[in-house]
Amino acid sequence: MDNLTHSLVGALLGQAGLKRRTGLAMPALIFGANLPDIDPGCVVWGTQSLAMRRGLTHGPIAWVLLPLALAGFLWWFDRWQTRRGTRPENRLPVRFGWLLALSLIGCLTHPALDWLNTYGVRFLEPFSHRWFHADVLFIIDIWLWAGMGLGMWLSLRRERRGQDWRRIGRISLSAVLAYIGVNAAITHAAETAANLEAPYAGDAIAVPVALKFWERPIINRTQDGQWIGTDWSGEEWGYGYRYPAGVRCRLPDRQAASRGRPDVAAFLFWSQTPFALQGAGGGTVIHDARFFDARTRGRFSVALPDIPCRLLE
Repeated sequence: MDNLTHSLVGALLGQAGLKRRTGLAMPALIFGANLPDIDPGCVVWGTQSLAMRRGLTHGPIAWVLLPLALAGFLWWFDRWQTRRGTRPENRLPVRFGWLLALSLIGCLTHPALDWLNTYGVRFLEPFSHRWFHADVLFIIDIWLWAGMGLGMWLSLRRERRGQDWRRIGRISLSAVLAYIGVNAAITHAAETAANLEAPYAGDAIAVPVALKFWERPIINRTQDGQWIGTDWSGEEWGYGYRYPAGVRCRLPDRQAASRGRPDVAAFLFWSQTPFALQGAGGGTVIHDARFFDARTRGRFSVALPDIPCRLLE
């Protein structure tokens, strides 16, 4: 999910009452909720960065080291301000045990939320490279922004007035869980229905979309192992994205395609729903059906000009 969503979840946990457990609790929760996203620097490797994201910094080793590092920094920061005489007088006493616990809670919310979209997360890295994705929420959900933002505003306003602010925070978190549950039910129903329909029964993924959270375009895996949207005619695919009238190719052998091409190896490692189209000069271009539209297909594709397009029968 986007970092605003992660931050709001951390902040609402604080407004639910956790921020009164220790001084600097809110930074522990909010920074902890974002800390696994220290991996975007790998984008300098281009397509190869796809295999580096949402892996090691989202796995069990990071669940131990990142909260410990954050709690240690916040503990040091409080002591540093005390020595300088700049520590706020109204700050609660800082308890390292609570700082560590809250940093861990915030940190764990991050991979849990990332799991909810189609991009996925590698929970078990480095012990397993398996991708997990629940296909429940779009990566940027403005309804979550609106609901959690409203909850934060109401809770903070009640706090300023000396009223019970924790209740609003808890209600907001409950509403978030209910919203996730509704979306999970929509995804489950869409995938169940798609798996019962010909001609691609047996393997389908529902793709959450922006704004219209109730819609679920479907991508299906064909018998040749490729993934396609519900409409390859060039018409709108569910929510305004269009598949071009391209020539479909067979997916090339993974080892042959990756030989001498680390970008291709990284793409195929990351891609959960690959398919191939004919490229310029008769070569092959591999795309990912989850992220295929006019805006993203350049970012989520690799060209294989030396591998001829073998047309599907």
